[in-house]
Amino acid sequence: MTAEPATIASVSLAGEARDPEGFAHALGTSFERFGFAVVSDHGIDSALIARADAAARAFFALPDEVKRRYHVPGTGGARGYTPFGIETAKDATHVDLKEFWHVGRELPEGHRFAQYMQPNLWPDESADFRETQLALFAAFEDTGERLLSAIARHLGLAPDWFDDTVADGNSVLRLLHYPPVSPDAPGIRAGAHEDINTITLLLGAEEAGLQLLDRNGEWLAVAPREGELVVNVGDMLQRLTNNVLRSTTHRVMNPPPERRGFSRYSMPFFLHFRPDFLIETLPSCIDAERPNLYPEPITADQYLWQRLREIKLV
Repeated sequence: MTAEPATIASVSLAGEARDPEGFAHALGTSFERFGFAVVSDHGIDSALIARADAAARAFFALPDEVKRRYHVPGTGGARGYTPFGIETAKDATHVDLKEFWHVGRELPEGHRFAQYMQPNLWPDESADFRETQLALFAAFEDTGERLLSAIARHLGLAPDWFDDTVADGNSVLRLLHYPPVSPDAPGIRAGAHEDINTITLLLGAEEAGLQLLDRNGEWLAVAPREGELVVNVGDMLQRLTNNVLRSTTHRVMNPPPERRGFSRYSMPFFLHFRPDFLIETLPSCIDAERPNLYPEPITADQYLWQRLREIKLV
């Protein structure tokens, strides 16, 4: 049994090429212990990140009646705009204090997954919004696949094991805005929750507030340096690995009173398995001490809709 790391791992993706086994071990042990890691040198161009961030901020600054033109009720917020006060953490009684825009995969006409993925919506008010966000989507996906290769190594699988599982996956780029809150505002910006997907890659978490629930019951701050990625395990990967890799409860707290007049912006990328991938417990993650917790396989799409109903997006 390996010694547990004292803190969430902070690893450089540039080091993965020099020492793939060492990188995989550092990343994987942090995911086993915390479900989270911080990744520097991730390869996503800083100029592209800045353009995508600026385009998102410009959209969220539009009047509410303009933004709501891009809201499509009944679709689970899969594409376009989701207004403030709709999404609710599982089992929570208060809505989250956020609004967001979803960008999904662009599929060619007649693609076999067209039934699972709706076409993207694009705001007329921004000429380069589509080009910029699709470029960021692609960059996130490239980085995510490198991280999945390291996860595969940690699990004793071939480095390319995940390639087919996420090929044309139902991944989503979320452009996220937490508006300013009043100095005496109760509650939190995003209630305690776990992510549905395979892994999440998050840019823009430098503003304080992101916390994870450690298994000893304490809330730990996740504090990346500027430009670093926060990466966490989602429920689909937890299920696949029979809870070897942990999908950890996390939340976004209201800032201290002196920062409540400021918005918080972030860009999480929810990397998903392909819709028809059967999430079936890896045999290597089952033994006498760890019996199979998920004996009934489920497709990624079935699991997604099950969870969307739980968080009241459908």
